[in-house]
Amino acid sequence: MSIARYLLSLVEGPLKERAIKRLASQQPQHPFNRENWGRSLTDPTGAYEDAVRHFYHTLPQPLRDHRVYFYGTPGKRRGFGEHAFHTLWNGLLNDIKPKSFLEIGVFRGQVISLVALWAKINGQALQVCGISPFSEAGDAVSKYQGGLDYHEDTLKNFAHFQLPVPELVKAYSTDPGAKARIASQTWDLIYIDGNHDYDVARQDWEVCSRAVRPGGLIVLDDSGLSTSYQPPRFASRGHPGPSKLATEIDRKKFVEVLQVGHNRVFEKK
Repeated sequence: MSIARYLLSLVEGPLKERAIKRLASQQPQHPFNRENWGRSLTDPTGAYEDAVRHFYHTLPQPLRDHRVYFYGTPGKRRGFGEHAFHTLWNGLLNDIKPKSFLEIGVFRGQVISLVALWAKINGQALQVCGISPFSEAGDAVSKYQGGLDYHEDTLKNFAHFQLPVPELVKAYSTDPGAKARIASQTWDLIYIDGNHDYDVARQDWEVCSRAVRPGGLIVLDDSGLSTSYQPPRFASRGHPGPSKLATEIDRKKFVEVLQVGHNRVFEKK
């Protein structure tokens, strides 16, 4: 890290913490349910801030504890993302109560284990599958830690929460075997969070959009750049590849139903 970036981090760190504490001290303004999802499309910034409030005030304690486990402390974090996304997933899962879930881009298992934990808490039978290279392979905007067995680490994190062993497919999502696995069944809920380069994200969408059931949902990560969303200091608008892809989604086949930060949710008609 350069001296300039180090000095900037000394300033930015406290400002980010202050912004988070401000929202954490406030009560949510609207219930986080489908009846209120529409406002996230007209006021994505306000809806995101309310999702942060929900994290602190209405999210079940086991799910908050899960986020604390993965978020950890600087230098020891097991996952990325933002607190508001745990609110997002809890809301989606409560709404559609999926029987099958697919994640592309597992990293160390934060989201896939969150979904499995929700199922455990709610007594919901849920098939969980993750497709990932389970390596430090990155893309144009992401670099990952070397020297870590990502597959073993994901299983270890599942074991920490006493969750059933998930189906983990060790492959790039563009590999023929991975595409065949996605297409081998219909899915209720899919999360696209793999390679952020446009060409790869486009391929992921093509195969997943065919495999998700009518009425099912696809969550597209890092796709907020093409919206009016203005993130607080501690959040991100996303990346160019997924954001470009989001503008190209066929609205005759999919309708956008929710946005929480740079995560956008599309329902298949």
